[in-house]
Amino acid sequence: MRRLDSHAEHNLRFIRATMERATSFTAVPGRGGVAIGVTALAAAALSPLARTPGEWLAIWLAEACVAIAIGLWAMARKARRTSTDLFSGSARRFLLMLIPPLGAGALLTLALERAGLVSLLPGVWLLLYGTAVVTGGALSVRTILVMGALFMLLGAAALFSPASWGTAYLAAGFGALQIGFGIAIARRHGG
Repeated sequence: MRRLDSHAEHNLRFIRATMERATSFTAVPGRGGVAIGVTALAAAALSPLARTPGEWLAIWLAEACVAIAIGLWAMARKARRTSTDLFSGSARRFLLMLIPPLGAGALLTLALERAGLVSLLPGVWLLLYGTAVVTGGALSVRTILVMGALFMLLGAAALFSPASWGTAYLAAGFGALQIGFGIAIARRHGG
């Protein structure tokens, strides 16, 4: 009898682990995406007033901090509301897939700023954010994959466009795309 209980327990653990790996992560916050988009549009409106590339960069780095805070808060709130464990297998893998491209973006930001190439940052940021969203989106709903691919396209275009268009690309991506997809996610996937 003891062997049967042990075997059943092992099978249940295997089934639970398999189901956890197969589930998609759905705590991506649509309403939070809209809020992030609105703050990005505010940064896009404010950043042309910067007198130096350093001031421009400071505005956008402050925006990134605000966006991260909004995103984490909104994700935790949606996860609570939908009874999704943010530390479950699919959620943990989603976050782990986001970190490498975002970390690369942070390092490239430092290197490009040091080299005086701040004008390349809009393309780099959009491209790497899109990469993060695509890799994380592999574990989420299709809408996330599409959003990431569009960010990557915007980033690629920004890298080969005049530097003076950088803020417009950031407004289009982190503002308009984020708001549009945030609304779509909120409507189709529960806020």
